[in-house]
Amino acid sequence: MSNLTRRTLLASTTAALAWPATSFTRTADTSTPNLFIGTGGDGHTYPGATLPFGMVQLSPDTDVERWATCSGYHKGDSSIMGFSHTHLSGTGIGDMLDVLVVPARGRVKLTPGSLADPDTGYRQRYSQERAEPGYYSVALANGVLAELTVTERTGWHRYRFPSGPAHILIDLSHLVLDTSDTQPLIDDAHLAIDPDGTLTGGRRVFRWAKGRRIFFAMQLSRRPDRVTFYGDGDVEQPAGATKVAGRRLKAVFHFNEAGGSPVLVRCGISGVDVAGARGNLTAEAGTHWDFDQVHRAAGARWRDALSAITVQGGTADQRTILASALYHAQLAPTLFSDVDGRYAALDGKTARVPAGGAAYSTWSLWDTYRALHPLLTLIAPIRAKSLIDDLIRQSTQSPLGPLVWPLQGKETATMIGWHGVVPLAEAQAKGIPADYAAAWPAIRRRSFDFAAPDRDNSLGRNLYDRLGYVPADQVVESVSRTQEYAYDDWASSHIARRAGAGPDADRLLRRSHNWRNVVDGTIGFARPRFADGSWWAPYDPVQLGHMPKPWWRDYTEANGWQTTFLNQHDVYGLIGHMGGDVAFEAKLDALFTAPSTLPANAPPDISGMVGQYSHGNEPDQHAAYLYAYVGAPWKTQAMVRRLCTQMYLNDPAGIIGNDDCGQMSAWFVFSALGFYPVDPVEAAYVFGSPLFERAEVRVGGGRTLLIEAPGNRAETPYVTAVRWNGRPWTRSWIAHEELARGGRLHFIMSSTPNPAFGRAMADRPPSFGSPPPSQGRS
Repeated sequence: MSNLTRRTLLASTTAALAWPATSFTRTADTSTPNLFIGTGGDGHTYPGATLPFGMVQLSPDTDVERWATCSGYHKGDSSIMGFSHTHLSGTGIGDMLDVLVVPARGRVKLTPGSLADPDTGYRQRYSQERAEPGYYSVALANGVLAELTVTERTGWHRYRFPSGPAHILIDLSHLVLDTSDTQPLIDDAHLAIDPDGTLTGGRRVFRWAKGRRIFFAMQLSRRPDRVTFYGDGDVEQPAGATKVAGRRLKAVFHFNEAGGSPVLVRCGISGVDVAGARGNLTAEAGTHWDFDQVHRAAGARWRDALSAITVQGGTADQRTILASALYHAQLAPTLFSDVDGRYAALDGKTARVPAGGAAYSTWSLWDTYRALHPLLTLIAPIRAKSLIDDLIRQSTQSPLGPLVWPLQGKETATMIGWHGVVPLAEAQAKGIPADYAAAWPAIRRRSFDFAAPDRDNSLGRNLYDRLGYVPADQVVESVSRTQEYAYDDWASSHIARRAGAGPDADRLLRRSHNWRNVVDGTIGFARPRFADGSWWAPYDPVQLGHMPKPWWRDYTEANGWQTTFLNQHDVYGLIGHMGGDVAFEAKLDALFTAPSTLPANAPPDISGMVGQYSHGNEPDQHAAYLYAYVGAPWKTQAMVRRLCTQMYLNDPAGIIGNDDCGQMSAWFVFSALGFYPVDPVEAAYVFGSPLFERAEVRVGGGRTLLIEAPGNRAETPYVTAVRWNGRPWTRSWIAHEELARGGRLHFIMSSTPNPAFGRAMADRPPSFGSPPPSQGRS
């Protein structure tokens, strides 16, 4: 089903607390993931081979010129350009697609041709796609059977050609295109072949991560009969040439007889230099050419990673969706350090991680701080520790301090805020050991040094500090900036206090209340505010900004409705600011039941509408859980069950918006288990509605969390009671430290709500580091 159709379907559903009827099936184990979920619609995922958090993502590319193909692939496309070694999963901006390999027959074609007319280039129609964790295969119309697998830093290809001549094209000019790009997109590239047949090369790319470099070393299992190089303008180099330099380069391996034994290609990559790529290839490929061995090892790695959560109950589709979400939640951040520990640091230098350490790329922190990183702290604490160490190290190296959206050694500064502080504060609160104090000087500069350089993500910091908000008549996306800067202040205050900077921590804590200055309590909405203190009027919460210019927005990928509930860390302050429990509950009801109209200039990211709630984008993804803070968790339960069953399908268009490096998937994993981290720094989870009858969660240290919901089915979304380790549990939340020790969490489910569960003030979740206020409901 297309994304537009699904959006229309969801928007037309007027019963905000209803849920669809689905069949119930009992099973003994978790299904395998469907790697094509998210490859259609606007999920922007890819189906190819990679390892958990691996450096190489070897996957087919079908197009490079549409927003729908930010990952390089879309399930609806009818032809494949070739197979490249790096991809982004679920992002709203495209990049990567490095070192395209094209197995071909017939006349050499050096351009891909168009999607509408693939026969004009080297594109191939295809059939018989198969994708599983760590492996991908496809039959191309030219008669070639292509198979892909990986190690962490190398991609392995196996091509079975029909009898007769054939060739393999290496297109180093292949990349994502966008009409906003400034040429040249590649300003420095080189290819060379060694006497032993190893092809090496590299390029500098100015797509999204401006000026990033990528290098490779590639070997073939069969020596070609000749090699041809092509320079800029596809000019063929003289016969016998062994190297070429320029901007848009290509090489072709020619085989007079390609049939018989398959041709294997193995390729190591590096963000540092050719020597790093060679070292990665040597270390991870060795001297063997056993494709099946690499495939088996990749599958074993994934089986271990996916065994972190096993479930029983639900439908067959729901079990597949859960396995797929768990898979997508372990793709990024991606490994970026070579086997010798070197990596391209954010200060433009080459750095080296300590022994046993790792550097990472693809930090989609505006998205992933919300659920992806909290999921890893629960199910993969060793990986979380590795990521936190790298966050600290790279925060000290980056000229901007706390990470924003780094990609392959370049800080793109995409989105707003400096949310790299959030996983640090969260991990610190959850007891993951690290040198958090080492990151504090960089965080302090970003927080208080207004002479420090700004990028788009941190515009208006000085005004935010001086006025208490970012004024809408001076800085774009001012309402969202104010609230997100306040959340980063909340997270940073924890790091400051642990570092012994008490006065700075106090200042940050006070400043974390700045969200109040852009939420107008008199009307109950987040609202643009100007430098003179006045509010935008007449106010329309559906619109994206107060100015008529389509590009000017006062909110980040959201409108006034969605941004009203952006506050994650001071929920009781927000409730009081908006008139108390009754008023806030009514406002939540209105969010989920308002007409789902959007202005003409709304970005496609605002998708998955239920009323004015947008599940396909991050700003209000915690909103359904806020009912628990006003003593109405039964409404959370109904809405969460609805979102789990309507927003996620076992289908290529099965993710309602960009998967955003696993954030959308992590939301589903948490919600399907029955709880969610509204504020990751609080280190607490708010109960929702578990989707399965039983789940076993590996939480590290050999401990297991068992989640039970006997008899749970589509008609029983409500939690009427909870038991923890056999004892009654009246709270509508539970602390991370409880779940991380392992134990038995038992939900009693029903088709009718129990309004008394979680109603008492003492049973509501903590916020702003404190239990709920003692006063009764307003």
